[in-house]
Parts: sequence; C-alpha cells; structure tokens
Amino acid sequence: MSGAMQLVMVVVIILVMIPVFFFFYFLNVWIRALASQAHVSIMTLVGMKLRRVPPTLIVEALIRLKKAGLLNMDTDSLEAHYLAGGEVLNVVNALIAADKAGIALTFQRAAAIDLAGRDVFDAVRLSVNPRVIDCPDPTKGRLTIDAVAKDGIQVKAKARVTVRACLERLVGGATEETIIARVGEGIVTTIGSSQSYAVVLENPDMISKRVLDKGLDSGTAFEILSIDIADVDVGDNIGARLQADQAEADKRVAQARAEVRRAMAVAAEQEMKARVQEMQAKVVAAQAEVPLAMAAALRDGNLGVLDYYRIENIKADTEMRSAIIGGGEAVPEKPA
Repeated sequence: MSGAMQLVMVVVIILVMIPVFFFFYFLNVWIRALASQAHVSIMTLVGMKLRRVPPTLIVEALIRLKKAGLLNMDTDSLEAHYLAGGEVLNVVNALIAADKAGIALTFQRAAAIDLAGRDVFDAVRLSVNPRVIDCPDPTKGRLTIDAVAKDGIQVKAKARVTVRACLERLVGGATEETIIARVGEGIVTTIGSSQSYAVVLENPDMISKRVLDKGLDSGTAFEILSIDIADVDVGDNIGARLQADQAEADKRVAQARAEVRRAMAVAAEQEMKARVQEMQAKVVAAQAEVPLAMAAALRDGNLGVLDYYRIENIKADTEMRSAIIGGGEAVPEKPA
C-alpha cells in the first residue's frame, strides 16, 4: 500500500472518529433531553460547547421548562442569558413558580430582573408569600419611632409593614429601606399633627390609615398591603422640657445683661471717685493759694492786721463749732 493511500485512510478514520467522539461525549446529555421530550440536536450541543456555554445547564433548564409545560422558547434565549452573566436555573425556577401561582411573568422580564441584580425567584416567592418589615429596622439600633404631638408630649410608636413584591416595578424600583423611611416619615407626620398624645393612644389605627392614604409604595419594588401599629407608648414631656430650657436660657441672658449693667455701674462709680479726687486736688490747690494771697494783701496794705486776726478768730470759732456738732457742716458767721 502506497503512502498516499495510507494518508487517505488516516484522514478518513479521523473524519469518522470526530463525529463518533462528539456523539459519545454528548451522549448522556442528549439522551436526557430526548427522554424528557426536550430534544436538542448533537450539533446544537457542540455549538454550545464551542460558545463556552455548559450544555448540561441549558438542557437541565429545558427539561424543567418541559416538565412544567412551559417549553415555549429555544436554547438561544437561555444561552444569551447565560452569556450575559445571568442565572439561568434561577430564572427558570422563577418562571415555573410564577406559572403555578398564576402570576404573569415573561422570560424577558424575568431575565431583566435577574440581570439587574435582583433575585427573581425570591421576588416571585415574595409576591406569593408577603413579607413583614419592622419599622424602624431593629438592626439599625432604633426600636421605636419618636414623634411629638402638638401638646408637647412625646409618643413612641412601632409599626409592622406587610409588603409583597411588584414584578412590574422590580427593575429600577426602590428597596425595603425606602419603604421603612417613608413609613417612618408618615408616622412622625401623623403624630405631629395630632392635637394631643391621648388622641394617638386612643386611635392608633389612625396612623396606619393616614400613612396608607399617602401611597408610600409609589416608585418602589413593593406593594404595601397593610401597616399595623405594633406598639404605642408615651415618652417624655418634650414641650415642658423645651420651656424649661428656654427659661434657663432667658435667665442666663438676663444675668448676663445684669452683669453688664453692674460692670457699667462699677465703672461709673470709679470714674466719679476719680473726678472727686480730681476736684479735691483742685480744692487743696486753691486753699494753698489763700495764705499767699493774704500775705500779698498785707504787704500791699489791702488787708490790715486787725482784719487778719478777725479772720483767724472766725476760723477758730468755726472749727470749734464743727468739733462740737460732731464734724457737721459749720454755720458761717456774719462778718462784724
């Protein structure tokens, strides 16, 4: 046998072995699909392998859809969702659960929800089995929502919100934190608009009714079914405490103003004392000039000796009278 014939035989054997190899490689998956009446050709399985899509995963999804009576899509949609980074089996389980629960859910919407980062299967379960959310969230460190009525009494409330997922708003809708924040805001507003804390204690359902009427689930991924007030309690008298704080602040302001006035009075007193000392100095200076003036008068002949002695007698008489009456003001004597 020539070399050319041997080469031809090797090529033929290789060409025959390749299909056989692929057939036996995908035999298990192909038989599973065929037995489940979710037929997938060998070439389709080979194409999945070449596109780096797990054939077992896609066939498993098709089998589940077929057994649930939802085999209305081809493998391309499942492959595209896998290549986009989605959870194929999670989407399939969500479609099956939604169909059994009578919820309208298409593959495109389920795939969009899954690619948006939401657990679509959990969303479907949440649509069937509503969830109860505590408001406020105890994991955040607060146990009650505190608000003050118009009479100044603090009221502490705790609510439980029953919600279910809204699949139409799940993509782009706000999460549970938004529901908790809006319900807390509604509770604070309702309590704050009440005339008295007693009204809130007598009718706690008033809070839930007013909060529900505001449509707090707008723009969120949930639908609020009910808002139940789990607990209502009376807190501090905030109004009285604020009034006491205001009175204390007013007292401090008044004390500060009085201190300013006292300091100004002390300064004025010291200024007056300084002026008195200044005037006394002027008096002493003027008294020092009297002997000089008298000496000049005697020297010039304007004052006689007898006049001088008469003045000295008057001065001595005045000092004696002042000493007698205890230092009182001396009564001036008329000149003779």
